[in-house]
Formats: sequence, C-alpha cells, structure tokens
Amino acid sequence: MFIHVPAAQVSMFAYACLAVASFLALVFRHTLADAAAQAVAPLGAAFAFLTLVTGSLWGRPMWGAWWVWDARLTSVLILFLLYVAYIALRASLDDEAKAARAAAILALVGSVNLPIIHYSVEWWNSLHQGSSIFAEGGPAMPPVFLVPLLLMSLAFLSAFGSLWLVRIRGEIWRRRAEAAALRAARG
Repeated sequence: MFIHVPAAQVSMFAYACLAVASFLALVFRHTLADAAAQAVAPLGAAFAFLTLVTGSLWGRPMWGAWWVWDARLTSVLILFLLYVAYIALRASLDDEAKAARAAAILALVGSVNLPIIHYSVEWWNSLHQGSSIFAEGGPAMPPVFLVPLLLMSLAFLSAFGSLWLVRIRGEIWRRRAEAAALRAARG
C-alpha cells in the first residue's frame, strides 16, 4: 500500500503534467513546455509501470489472481500504454516539430483517461476500494496507516518533481547542443 498508492497518484499527476505541458506547447508553441512534456513521459511511464507491478503483487494474495480485468486496473494499463505511445511517437518522427505536435495531440486526447481512472471505482463494480483518505466524514483509515501513506505520497511527489526538473534541464542541454552542432556544420 505504501508504494502502490503513491506510485498510482504520481503516475496520474505526471500525466496531468504531460497534458498541461502539451497544451501549452501546442497552443502557445512554447519550447520549454515541449521540453517539459518530453521529459515527463518516461517518468510517468515508470511510475505507471511501478503501479501495475506493485498492484499485481498486492492483488495476488488479496484477490487470488495476478491480474483481473477490473476497471481501474485496465484504465491504469491504458495510462501506461498512452505513455509508451507518446514516447514511441516522439521517437518515430524525424521532424522534431511534427513529432512534438502529434505527441501533444495524443497526450491531450489521452487525458480523458484520468477521470476514468479516478472514478472507475464508483462507476463500475470494482475490486478496488473507494477513497480512504478523502472519505465522507474524514479519513477512513487509522493514523497508524494514514501518516506513513501521506509521508510516502509526499516522498514520491518530491522524487518525481526532482527527477522531472533534472530531465527538463537535460532536454534543454540536448537541444542546445544539437542547435550548436547544426550551426557549426553550417558555418
């Protein structure tokens, strides 16, 4: 629970960041937003993969199966595949501007999956339990579990933010190096 739940939260937050950065890059043609979108996708994919693996490890003793086609599990798998598709689309096109535009559109279309993941437990009969932290009448879990869960969520979010900033900086450096190499080849 202390790894699976924070990883799931961060994987969804990372996709929201990807969608916002893609929107800003697509509408305002802001290169920093495009770099941020490109940098966040592998991180989100890693957190989504961690969510699926730890959920499977947790689900085996709880549900008696490594995988079931539950609404939440399936929608998180789709989230992971959206990350992979975004990364593959960016890598498959030689023209970086066209790749950025196509991937941004994919990210925006894929953002429809975020509310599906969040509300899947309420909309469909699911093996997953409902919200325990933001339950009506206060948290539905004892403090002995709630405090470590909140601390791990904060730690995962901090790690994600730090890694994202490092990856954005690396992406900016890569783009500057490519532009300098192109200028040197011309001149």
